[in-house]
Amino acid sequence: MSSELEVDSKDVIKLLMQFCEENGLGKTFRALQDESGVTLNTVESLEGFQADIRSGRWDEVLRVVSAMTLPEEKLFSLYEQILVEMVELQEMDVARQMLRDADVLRHMGDKDPERHARLEKLCRSTFFDSQIAYPDGSTKDKRRANLAYSLGSEVTVVPKSRLLTLLSQALKYQKSQGTLPDAEKYDIFRGVVSVKTDIHETHPTAQGRVIEFSGKVTPESAAFSPDGNFFATGSLDGFIEVWDIETGKLRKDLAFQKAGKLMQHDVTVLCLGFSEDGGMLVSG
Repeated sequence: MSSELEVDSKDVIKLLMQFCEENGLGKTFRALQDESGVTLNTVESLEGFQADIRSGRWDEVLRVVSAMTLPEEKLFSLYEQILVEMVELQEMDVARQMLRDADVLRHMGDKDPERHARLEKLCRSTFFDSQIAYPDGSTKDKRRANLAYSLGSEVTVVPKSRLLTLLSQALKYQKSQGTLPDAEKYDIFRGVVSVKTDIHETHPTAQGRVIEFSGKVTPESAAFSPDGNFFATGSLDGFIEVWDIETGKLRKDLAFQKAGKLMQHDVTVLCLGFSEDGGMLVSG
């Protein structure tokens, strides 16, 4: 007896949203969120997320939270605590700008003017007043711990790259069932194997560089290095020379030249060949 496995359309949207978030597609992420009403309150590690809050790593916390949809009161509490800590660190300009520009805190001014006024008073103070900052008798560590617990209840732990992982698993399964050909690359969009286009070599049709030999030198063999950086020639008189491709002139900076040596046979050089990495040259 077989049964169909149903997939919630919201889960599909969440997979796409996670892909967008991980690949810097912010506009697409927001468009999906706005049009579908689906939120992506996910983290890779709940322990790591809560540890960032308890340690006051607010840049990282705000980066993660910016992609979430959280209850208004929890956002108020988060931004309030960050502002309080900025004042405690005497980062007054940062605190005032945050109070003025952050959408969450501006909204707090409309919804809870008394709470907002207390933050304004804190920003105007010439010293850190803990009674204004924590009127309920709390402390920074307690506030952080409460925030970690509160925000932690709003998120779901999801491994990275779920969309690509699921697609890869599906392809592997189909391959094991023999419904996909045995190939390294597969075009999942078109449903076909990616075929590498053959490159057809053609004979040269344009002249690049002219190499001029002296009247007494007769070249009998030649070879390019695999990377195209070296061009070697072998002559009737047994000499082997290496040329600069760009200038068409003899190279004069090679190791054997610096040692005052020559590459020469006692007889005509009839064949040349470079090693695969271009580091060695054989001749005969």
